[in-house]
Amino acid sequence: MAVSPQKPSAVKRRAVSKRQKTPRSVRKKSSPKKKKPQMPLLHSSLLIGLEYLGLMSIGVASVVVALGYSGNRFSGTGFFNSYLPFAAGVIGVIILEVILLGHWQKLRRWLRECSAFLPPSVVIGLALVIGGLAPPEFFSQAFLHYRILVGGKEEASRVALMHQVYAAYRRMDRVQMTKMINMSQPYTVAIEEAGAVYGVDGDLLKGLAATESSFLPRTSSDGGQGLFQVTKAPATVTMEVNKLFSTEHRVLTDARYNAYLGAATLRHYLTEMKDDLFLGLLAYNIGPANGGLRFIMDQYGATDFITIQPYLMQMPRDYPIRVLSYSLAFRLRRQEGQLLAYEEGKNAIRIQAVGIPGLR
Repeated sequence: MAVSPQKPSAVKRRAVSKRQKTPRSVRKKSSPKKKKPQMPLLHSSLLIGLEYLGLMSIGVASVVVALGYSGNRFSGTGFFNSYLPFAAGVIGVIILEVILLGHWQKLRRWLRECSAFLPPSVVIGLALVIGGLAPPEFFSQAFLHYRILVGGKEEASRVALMHQVYAAYRRMDRVQMTKMINMSQPYTVAIEEAGAVYGVDGDLLKGLAATESSFLPRTSSDGGQGLFQVTKAPATVTMEVNKLFSTEHRVLTDARYNAYLGAATLRHYLTEMKDDLFLGLLAYNIGPANGGLRFIMDQYGATDFITIQPYLMQMPRDYPIRVLSYSLAFRLRRQEGQLLAYEEGKNAIRIQAVGIPGLR
């Protein structure tokens, strides 16, 4: 009996039917895509933290610089000359920050495809490059203008006093000051040690000793003795310092004991004056006489160094200024290797960037 040949379409349908009946386990499985190894949660959080820390540093620095310089540039009382341009500048800074952040998010996705370490590395590297290339004076001046902008009247008074210190340094005989700095060398270790114990800047203490004794320890006619011309330290201060010294060394002619007592006394008055450096130094100079500076201020209703000055006609109102100008000289000699001439070139801005010891 002759078999009729099957049509090609029927053969195809039968092959498909057999393939459909084939169990899935028999079918050839496609190879799954390789997944990237997951980074531990701690490492991932650390990288994200570094990235956002870098972004915040750049953002805060740019805001301070922009507000500081625009506040200084547009200072005044005119609406169109001062208020409006400054407000426009603030809005412009905000818009620019948002735009840059949006572009960073796009770039960040591409960087993470390459490596999870790239985004924080780029941000931290950019922050370091900006900080390294920009002159220190650029940021210090911007921060100074920013503090005046935010601090208002109090900061303006503080800046005025700072410039009195700079002016006193400018008038200083640098040759004589260099000699005094050299004379301080035998006492440097004791002074810096005392400053570390009581949390007082070492250069500030050197400026105090320079003002009091010119590093010629002696007994003065008013009873002051030693490097810091200590007369009558507060009883609590004396008791505290005495705990650190044996009986035979508890004498004001001992340079180390005198340095500790001077540092502890200054710390006492700074605390009493709520860390106002000018008032603390003035209180050190006045001592317990007439009830001390706090009593005098309460008597006349004075609240700060500016308002107390008219009532100090018989006292050296410029005492804190002299101390801080000497302290500035010590810091400049230590950091710059010399006493820079304030009026030459850009030294004024450079000196202001170094900062006055003890003044926040």
